[in-house]
Amino acid sequence: MAKLDENGLTKAARTLLLVGVLFVAINLRPALSSIGPLIDMIRQDVGLSDTLLGLLTTLPLIAFGVVSTITPLFTKRFGIGNTLLGALITLATGIIIRSLGGVFELYLGTILLGIAIAFGNVLIPALIKRNFPHKAGFVTSLYSGVMSLGAAFAAGLSVPLAVEFNLGWRGSLVSWSVLAILAIIIWIPNIKRINRTPPSRSFKEAMKKLSGTLLVWKLALYMGLQSLAFYVILAWLPAILIDRGYDEAYAGWMLSLSQGTGILGAIIIPVWAGSRKDQRLVIVSLIVIEILAFIGLMFPELGMVELWIGLIGMVLGGTFGLALLLIVLRAKDSETAAELSGIVQSIGYFIAATGPFIVGMIYDLTHVWNYALILLVGVSVLKLIMGIDVGKDKKI
Repeated sequence: MAKLDENGLTKAARTLLLVGVLFVAINLRPALSSIGPLIDMIRQDVGLSDTLLGLLTTLPLIAFGVVSTITPLFTKRFGIGNTLLGALITLATGIIIRSLGGVFELYLGTILLGIAIAFGNVLIPALIKRNFPHKAGFVTSLYSGVMSLGAAFAAGLSVPLAVEFNLGWRGSLVSWSVLAILAIIIWIPNIKRINRTPPSRSFKEAMKKLSGTLLVWKLALYMGLQSLAFYVILAWLPAILIDRGYDEAYAGWMLSLSQGTGILGAIIIPVWAGSRKDQRLVIVSLIVIEILAFIGLMFPELGMVELWIGLIGMVLGGTFGLALLLIVLRAKDSETAAELSGIVQSIGYFIAATGPFIVGMIYDLTHVWNYALILLVGVSVLKLIMGIDVGKDKKI
């Protein structure tokens, strides 16, 4: 007879559940990262201003912030498995609506897919805590790595799908619904593998307890600051390089380099951190590298642009995976993990949404990109202060 784990699953069942988790993960970024390369095509076709086009990126982040906190309401009612199924269906629906309608549908679909992704962002760490507690670092590395890989593939394939395959921007965007539908098919059999347990407390009680815990706020700030730095680099790195005299092609390659090394960091760092009871050494090491890389990027005369950008990408990717792992490690059980993930990611994405706007405003006022890099060094220092406490081996 096959040996069962604490959730009553065989090794084969756990493997199939892990495959399901990874298919959910690979769907959490393509709908977002595929839009940027197609902005010019959308502008020419629909005639929207840059401000309104910017909402196609900002609206999902706002949805993340709003929806993340209330996600435990759904899991307490429907369970993690059914809630994730609903999220995948909403994601596929949102992608299709965004791609096939007019301006109203473009924004409606964007909001729907933002809501769907928010559920996935929150619930996967809780599921890892519940079903893979002894391999949290390894599974988180797979999850964050696959998610980053999905983002990179979507960003790279969006224009070829639109141009070389003659799909246009609508066809390119709607193609990612196929991936979501495939995830739905793979996820449905996994729902029965996630046994529902009665909630031990109400949503209101959980939020009252967590919001009154200082460590929760520090973890939320850590998550928010790392996301802020990531979205600033994603939005403004090419502009920084072009302003220094590099051509657009080189700037684009450097952004791709940061995303590529980010995948590496997202895979390696959670495994390293998960092998330790105390994650402070990991946090300090990443921050030191990050600060050195930002300072190096401030001085063009130093050269080595590829090195600095590669390091920044690796650290930001690794820090993202580490932030997700810290949610898993600090929560005492899977119910707490879902609640903690919700409040931490809600606050975190609201903080992240301010980053690109603040940096753009700084440049408009000063016309000096180094002030933005100094801001990112300051963000790194704040992240270090928060990380020293959240890296300690203790439970919420």
